[in-house]
Amino acid sequence: MTGPRAAERWTRRVRVRGATTAAFVVLAAMVPAAVAAAGTQQVDTALPYVCAFPSGHQQPATVRVTAAFPDRAAPRRTIRPTDVTTTVELPAAAVAELGAPESAEVRAATRLSVGVTQNTASAQATWRGTAEPAAVPGSGPLTLTATGDVPSMTAQSAGDLTLTAQGLDIDLAVSPADATATAPPPVTLRCTLGEDAPGKGLLATVPVDGPTADHSGAPSGSPGGPSAGPSGSGAPSAPSSAAGRSAAPDGNPQSDRAPKLTGSLSDATTGGTNAPPCRFDAGHPADEMSLNSYITGYANVRKQKGASLIPVSCALIEQGQPDFQFPEDGGPAVITQHSDGQLHYQGKQQTAPFKATFLTFDFAPATATMVLEETGPLSIDSRGEMDMTTFYTTMDTYIRVPLVLRVTSLTVNGTPLDVGSSCRTRTSLSSADPDPAKHPGDHLVLHGKGEYALGEPATGYILLSGGPLTGETTIPAFTGCGAGGEDLDGLLTASVSGPGNYIKQIQGQTCGQANPVEGQCTKDLEPAQIPVPER
Repeated sequence: MTGPRAAERWTRRVRVRGATTAAFVVLAAMVPAAVAAAGTQQVDTALPYVCAFPSGHQQPATVRVTAAFPDRAAPRRTIRPTDVTTTVELPAAAVAELGAPESAEVRAATRLSVGVTQNTASAQATWRGTAEPAAVPGSGPLTLTATGDVPSMTAQSAGDLTLTAQGLDIDLAVSPADATATAPPPVTLRCTLGEDAPGKGLLATVPVDGPTADHSGAPSGSPGGPSAGPSGSGAPSAPSSAAGRSAAPDGNPQSDRAPKLTGSLSDATTGGTNAPPCRFDAGHPADEMSLNSYITGYANVRKQKGASLIPVSCALIEQGQPDFQFPEDGGPAVITQHSDGQLHYQGKQQTAPFKATFLTFDFAPATATMVLEETGPLSIDSRGEMDMTTFYTTMDTYIRVPLVLRVTSLTVNGTPLDVGSSCRTRTSLSSADPDPAKHPGDHLVLHGKGEYALGEPATGYILLSGGPLTGETTIPAFTGCGAGGEDLDGLLTASVSGPGNYIKQIQGQTCGQANPVEGQCTKDLEPAQIPVPER
């Protein structure tokens, strides 16, 4: 069975029951995106950057960005950059900062912030890439070339759409050639665009002209700004209540003409659950692949022989384009998908605050108010297999996110202790990663496994329908805890920190912003389903 025939057959079958989660997941990879462009423009731009190393030293770097864009586009039609590469050249002095011996291999992942502006509105996208391992040279620069899928964009009205390179983060992991040698710890370089960058980092300008189309494709005169999000399936753009949202880099609205979302979940919707608002807004514009959902669960604190409730919190997700590999020998098709997300609470990337009470050292009751704060990107990687005869599909999903645990208040045996404003774990919660070379650094890893048969509800965890995610984490030592000369780091570290803390998180059904489904989304495009924590 060849790939095209398999794709056509599957498309015909799933359209009969397109409302099911399984059908939506697979159909997303089968429907081509609507890109209105007569030709392409090639971009090849070299930019100067200055990168901050953990030592505190600043080192220069040259970053070359190549990509292909349409030479023109129409309003409310997806614009998708292709053939994107981010090549980083680190000079010899910067290579020496890594502490990597000659012939060691360096693995890199890049995150380039790209500003997207049109008229008076703007949004921001993140271009992610992964580089093949490169050997450390005996002398001279080290060159790392990263590739990967990048977000699509949708211009809401006519006017030039410009893309500008901004900040760049580079995750680096070194593997010595000698397997017995100790590898230096992974590092993340924070790089800023040089002041002398040509065009102030301008990458491309895409003229957008023609009548603005509404959700049904009819012309409309409503102006708006661009939205940026991962590559979509070509599904219709969000309705007017979810479209035309834009923000400046600081998250403030740039256009008063763009529609705004209003309202929040009522007790009738949440069943009385204290769920925070969970909406895409001017600071977090949605596109055709945007999803939101609620999460909740329990996290064990092994030292205390108890569990802490993770409150109902909001996650904003940018679903990536699924990739299908159809085998020539008739075996199962392989589905892979990378998506990105972030926690969202009152404009911050964190959970809602939560309290936990334990018997510290088995006799003193201690109550702490805490939040989990996101310190880096949240990634969602799914891989599945689909039987091409029965279309039975299994899917494994790994969610990775660096989180620090911040303590905002503490009471021990009824006595309040002032923890100050900087009480937190020294580093992120950490889990054993199944692919540490590709995902270096400390981060929490949660795993979900799901399956579905054609026409049946999904079981287990699937990104769109949600479900249980589990993992185990080490809680690092605490730092910055205390005020007025009182040091509480040791108390919290002795009480809480350590390995073997089991987590079970429940994600609710997602709400698709472009095609909201009754029962899955409220009228304000918030998730209608509030999950219940499970032990």
